[in-house]
Amino acid sequence: MIKLLAVDMDGTCLTGRSTLTDRTLQALRNAASAGVIIVPATGRNMLCLPYRLAAGTIHETGGRDAAANQGLFRYVISSNGGRVTDIRSRKDIFRAMLPKETALSILERCREKRLGIASHIRYRYLIQGKPLAFMGRMVYGRDAGGVCCVRDMYETVLRTRYEVEELQIYFLSRAAKQQVAEIMSDSEDSCAAYTGIYAEIFSRKASKGRALAVLAERLGVQKSEIACIGDGENDLSMFDIAGLKIAMGNGVTALKEQADYITGTNNRDGVAEAIYRKIL
Repeated sequence: MIKLLAVDMDGTCLTGRSTLTDRTLQALRNAASAGVIIVPATGRNMLCLPYRLAAGTIHETGGRDAAANQGLFRYVISSNGGRVTDIRSRKDIFRAMLPKETALSILERCREKRLGIASHIRYRYLIQGKPLAFMGRMVYGRDAGGVCCVRDMYETVLRTRYEVEELQIYFLSRAAKQQVAEIMSDSEDSCAAYTGIYAEIFSRKASKGRALAVLAERLGVQKSEIACIGDGENDLSMFDIAGLKIAMGNGVTALKEQADYITGTNNRDGVAEAIYRKIL
C-alpha cells in the first residue's frame, strides 16, 4: 500500500505549456483524500509552485481551487532537494544550501558572459534584470508570484544574510551552455543539472532523493510505501528511495530504464493515469 507519493512538477504534473489540468489536479486530490501523503518534489522554489496546486495551501487565495485543495499537501521538496519544508509550521525539515562563497565565485565568473541569472533565496525566485523577469511572468503567469527582480545578482547574494538554495543560469546564446559547463568543471561543492535553456546549480549535498529519504524517515514511511513520479534526470535519485518508480512517457531514457511503470506523457495526464492505475 502506497502511503507517500512524491511527484515532480515541470514535465510531470504540468503540461508542455506549464499548466496543471483539471484531471491531474483532481487525481492528486483523490489520492490525498484516500490518505496518501502528496509531496511536490520540484526544482522550483517553494513560492513558485504551480498556483492551482498551491491555492489553499501555500496561498490563502485561489477561489474554487483553494477550497478544494484543503489538506492536499503539507510537505514540499523544493530547489532540487535544497529544502524540505513543512508549510503548516513554515519550518524546514532539511536544508542543503549552496555555500555562499561558491555562489559568489560562480556569479563572478558569469558576470562578463551573455547569460541570464536567477537564484532561489528564502523561498523566493530572484531574477537579474527586468527583461528576464518580464519574460518569466509572461510564460508562467500566476505561478511567478514569488518572482523578484534584482539589478545585480552578485551584489544581492553578497549582501543577503540568507542562504542560497540554488542558482539558475539561462543560456542566451548558442555558446552559453558550454561556457557554463566550463565554469562548473572545477566546482567541488556544487553540481549542475542542464536543460535545453538553463542550468540549475545546487549543493552536492542536495538531491530530491536525499530530501525524500529524510522526510520519509521523519514520517515513519517505509520504502515499500513510497511512490515517485518524474520525467528528468534530477528525479533519478528519488528512484533509489521509492518502492514504486514511475516514469512519464515524455521522460528521459535513463529514468524509463529504471521505472517499474511508464505512464502517459505530461500532455496526456500521465500523472492521473499513474495514480488511478498504480496507487488508488
